[in-house]
Amino acid sequence: MNILVAVDLSPASSSVVEAAGRVAKLTGAKVYVLHAAEPEPDFVGYDAGPEVVRTQVAQELRREHRDVQTLAEKLRNDGLDATALLVRGPTVETTLKEADNLEAELIVVGTHGHGAVYDVLIGSYSAGIIRKSKRPVLVVPIRDN
Repeated sequence: MNILVAVDLSPASSSVVEAAGRVAKLTGAKVYVLHAAEPEPDFVGYDAGPEVVRTQVAQELRREHRDVQTLAEKLRNDGLDATALLVRGPTVETTLKEADNLEAELIVVGTHGHGAVYDVLIGSYSAGIIRKSKRPVLVVPIRDN
């Protein structure tokens, strides 16, 4: 069994990964910790744009890569088979594509529970996954203290 746990690298990501780890321990599943990074900036001049912008984007990707690796390492330290993935692209679509590629039998996401108005105005990653996924989705509620 393969579990895909999608993280946004917020402080809540640890709780989401822990929940996926508990399911993996019960089922013997392999866990893929995925962070779908924002696609390349879509503004004029990015390719030939200022070096400072390219450097900033590269630094952010390195930080995100390190953070997703750290989350997977925590699972490996608990004796689980875990792999970290960092893929660039539209978050919902990228996550679902990776779930297909990995033949994941379960997708685990977290939700901050902002409410319907927030979801309509801002959008909700977890709501998008739930609406569009053909696979079971485990939603881990995250309550900000």
